[in-house]
Amino acid sequence: MEEMEEELKCPVCGSFYREPIILPCSHNLCQACARNILVQTPESESPQSRRASGSGVSDYDYLDLDKMSLYSEADSGYGSYGGFASAPTTPCQKSPNGVRVFPPAMPPPATHLSPALAPVPRNSCITCPQCHRSLILDDRGLRGFPKNRVLEGVIDRYQQSKAAALKCQLCEKAPKEATVMCEQCDVFYCDPCRLRCHPPRGPLAKHRLVPPAQGRVSRRLSPRKVSTCTDHELENHSMYCVQCKMPVCYQCLEEGKHSSHEVKALGAMWKLHKSQLSQALNGLSDRAKEAKEFLVQLRTMVQQIQENSVEFEACLVAQCDALIDALNRRKAQLLARVNKEHEHKLKVVRDQISHCTVKLRQTTGLMEYCLEVIKENDPSGFLQISDALIRRVHLTEDQWGKGTLTPRMTTDFDLSLDNSPLLQSIHQLDFVQMKVQPRNCDALHFQNTKASSPVPATPILQLEECCTHNNSATLSWKQPPLSTVPAEGYILELDDGNGGQFREVYVGKETMCTVDGLHFNSTYNARIKAFNKTGVSQYSKTLVLQTSEDTDSEEQTLPFPVPSERLPLRRMSPFSSTLNLQPSFPGRSYFDFRSSPHQLSLHSSLQSLNAPGCNFEPQSAPYTQLVDIKKLLAVAWFAFDPGSAHSDIIFSNDNLTVTCSSYDDRVVLGKTGFSKGVHYWELTVDRYDNHPDPAFGVARIDVMKDVMLGKDDKAWAMYVDNNRSWFMHNNSHTNRTEGGITKGATIGVLLDLNRKTLTFFINDEQQGPIAFENVEGMFFPAVSLNRNVQVTLHTGLPVPDFYSSRASIA
Repeated sequence: MEEMEEELKCPVCGSFYREPIILPCSHNLCQACARNILVQTPESESPQSRRASGSGVSDYDYLDLDKMSLYSEADSGYGSYGGFASAPTTPCQKSPNGVRVFPPAMPPPATHLSPALAPVPRNSCITCPQCHRSLILDDRGLRGFPKNRVLEGVIDRYQQSKAAALKCQLCEKAPKEATVMCEQCDVFYCDPCRLRCHPPRGPLAKHRLVPPAQGRVSRRLSPRKVSTCTDHELENHSMYCVQCKMPVCYQCLEEGKHSSHEVKALGAMWKLHKSQLSQALNGLSDRAKEAKEFLVQLRTMVQQIQENSVEFEACLVAQCDALIDALNRRKAQLLARVNKEHEHKLKVVRDQISHCTVKLRQTTGLMEYCLEVIKENDPSGFLQISDALIRRVHLTEDQWGKGTLTPRMTTDFDLSLDNSPLLQSIHQLDFVQMKVQPRNCDALHFQNTKASSPVPATPILQLEECCTHNNSATLSWKQPPLSTVPAEGYILELDDGNGGQFREVYVGKETMCTVDGLHFNSTYNARIKAFNKTGVSQYSKTLVLQTSEDTDSEEQTLPFPVPSERLPLRRMSPFSSTLNLQPSFPGRSYFDFRSSPHQLSLHSSLQSLNAPGCNFEPQSAPYTQLVDIKKLLAVAWFAFDPGSAHSDIIFSNDNLTVTCSSYDDRVVLGKTGFSKGVHYWELTVDRYDNHPDPAFGVARIDVMKDVMLGKDDKAWAMYVDNNRSWFMHNNSHTNRTEGGITKGATIGVLLDLNRKTLTFFINDEQQGPIAFENVEGMFFPAVSLNRNVQVTLHTGLPVPDFYSSRASIA
């Protein structure tokens, strides 16, 4: 209904139509607005003068728009009655609906008649403000136009449906709510206006007053006014003229201009036109449906553009993070030189703080006690203890004077770092080429470009070199012998061992890969495809792999020979104990950065994959040497799970970075669940504003997502602010520990399901004792945060060395 409102408003005044009339061009105007835009025409162009000249014209002849125009597409804001130099120009205005209208050349004479009965200036012309077609009125003036009773009825129903409360119709300023309606007067009254204008005496005492709601119903059910003929005002329309396409009365047929025209029954034509309008509406409805679908498509494009933008930025962030990681490794080496001095300084200062705090507390207590003693009015009792108190006060004062208030350690570090060469290299770093990652970046860079070369051929799996041993699988592939299109790399995909969807486990240039950490006694499906800058090839045939049933093997070795000239890349445990594959790894590179003076480059090559912190290592053993898999540390790679997270959680950086749009705490889980083994992951605080309390830990899959982690019995967490931390489970807070977090802090979570413990770390130091013991079952990494915090997840990390050594001793 609200979308229909513009159809019910006059193009001149911008308000709902009042007594609308129908122009010959089928547009509508308020009767008063039509009178306001009348323009008086020259005498030579009046209907009477044109009839006298012998030209056959109808009562409503349109003017030649080439000779006479009240509106021009190229006008300068003013319109004139063209063709006569003496005609006055009249400024062209705009209605509230934005339609240009022409005000009268002179103000209408004062009259007490209604707009319909008031005399119209002689030789008047009216221009439709919508289609700008002009016509000259005859002697009947505006009374010659038919009234649009249907439009009046639609407006009445619309206004009644929109009115929340009926208002008094006689209040002069702010109408009050009506309390009664007079059925005879057809007027709504409030109480003051009813007593003043409709007293219950005389003839008015016989009028029937009803509640406003009942009056609205009776007014709605009252018979509609019958449309009368414009030529014979006392006659109702009874027939329809097919030639003139208008309703007529019986006098028009007998003596009027419609006597020789074809006419049909008014009711039959009413039904026929209703049917035609319904059919036309069906076609328009189809167009409206298509428009809605098109709008949905456009909104989807907006979402896709936003998603592609986030993905594009994530590619850039990944490469910058790789450079940052290299810088962080160098930073760690430099920090190792000052770390010992740093710890020593902190220990000395903290010991002094602790000592001074205890002394200050004792001194303050003694002072308060002495002040209370001074207030005593018992001289003998005071003198009994005064000497001892005076000695204690002097002794305490002497203790503060023996260098206690002098810092035992300086804050300066006698070291200086020359970083100007590195800053210069960073400033000169720039894009020279973009390497396309097949799945995520094709659409970004090559969607609208013509392929310069064909896609590579489908790789062929070398079955004689593919095998499984225990919970590891090795796959080998090659390009077809007759292939002439080079491949830039390959994508290896495995399912979850349970017939689920495929996930990427390797992307690179090598043609052999060993995947560790699979589930025992499981069947996996593997497939491979090649890619280059043009696109991606078809998948190879699917290879079915069966892992071993023996989970207690003491020696886990690869019994097949591994040629040293073909070093396979070993993917470190892409699976967790809950059959979850993760699609990416930190060694992947999307962009090629170069610094022209120093030729600094970062490549997604075997060398970068084997750099510290990456999860691949080459098998450099000789041809017949066996590789001990037990020496390879099993770690888990995973990201946050958008599917199970609260809707207020905001994801970025391939779902490794999360924040929140709400001020309330919201929970997000990791994609991977753990039920056995030792697992360690870290979270860095990218943003920390206004000292919130983020919580870190583990949870069941059905944990509450709209409260802080640890509020229910499905989560085990540590929540921490900028000063201290607490452990929480089932809304029980324990083990308050000093030491909080700031921007840049690192929180470590160690889940040892072999010993059934959960331990937390802040900046590589254990935070408090073991947080929880006797934890059993399936656990998912979990975080709760609000909009003041942003954290980034780091996975695939080995268990800290000190914990491993402690566990081996135990």
